[in-house]
Order: sequence, then C-alpha cells, then structure tokens
Amino acid sequence: MGKQPTYQNQQFINLVSKHQGIVHKVCGIYCNNKQDKQDLFQEILIQLWRSFPSFKGQSKISTWIYRVALNTAISAFRKQKKQVQQQAISLGALQIADAPIDTEKEERLQFLYRAIAQLNKVEKAIIMLYLEEYDYKQIAEIIGISESNVGVKLHRIKAKLKKKANKSTAS
Repeated sequence: MGKQPTYQNQQFINLVSKHQGIVHKVCGIYCNNKQDKQDLFQEILIQLWRSFPSFKGQSKISTWIYRVALNTAISAFRKQKKQVQQQAISLGALQIADAPIDTEKEERLQFLYRAIAQLNKVEKAIIMLYLEEYDYKQIAEIIGISESNVGVKLHRIKAKLKKKANKSTAS
C-alpha cells in the first residue's frame, strides 16, 4: 500500500501547494467558521484533483484553480443542507502545509470580508478576483460573463461596499 507518488501526483501537490492561497481566499469569502472553511478547502482539493487530468494548459493555472474553486464554493453554497461526500485521494498522505498568516493584515481584511460576505455569490466571486488584480477579460473568463457585464457588476459592487463602509463609520 505504500506506493510512491507518481509524477502526476507530485505535480498536483506542487501546484496546489504553490497556489493554495487562492483556495484559502475562496474559502474565506464563502465560509463563516473554521470548520466550514476546512470542509470547503477539502472539497475544492477533491474537485481540483478530479479535474487535474483534464487541465490542458489553455489558461493560466491560477485561472483554472479560481474557476474550479469558485464553482465548487458556489455549488457547496447551493447544497449547504446536503452533507459533503468524502472521498479519499489516492496520494497517501496529502500534506499541504498552511501558509503563514500575517495577523495584522488578517485583521485589516476582516472588515472587508464581512462586507463582502453580505454580497450574493456571483458578486463575491467578482470582487475577490478584482481584488486579486485580475483584469476584466480574466474575470469574464472565470465567471462566464461578458467583459462589459464585469464592468457593470463591479461598479455596482463597489457602490454597495462603499455604502456599507459609510454605514459602518457612521455607527
């Protein structure tokens, strides 16, 4: 049973380790507690593993990871009442270390995350990608809408967030 990881398995582990911040951000945006974040993180890893053999490199790896992570998060959000079906990944002990957390930066982001959490699921995805400095074309590709629609939605999202920030500072 103690098989050595194949080249594909090692390649997957390396890619996920390098880009795990993307998955953590998606989990942070879509989940409110630690257990839900861990469950969603695991589900995203499973979906990435399942779809990894079909990744052809036609887009950047980060774009592909965002697409899989967001689709998984949105699906999980829709099926929140269903229990997540667990599946063992045949990598033996898939050990992906958590990235070190900058607590000061984390505290500054909490206000923004709370405001973003009040947005609908598509708005959350769009603003998260925008904050990650993806351009309109990349956001459109990941979300599956037109570039002009991205612009319109971003304008509306920014207005909502500004309104929430103004309400918060007035309190």
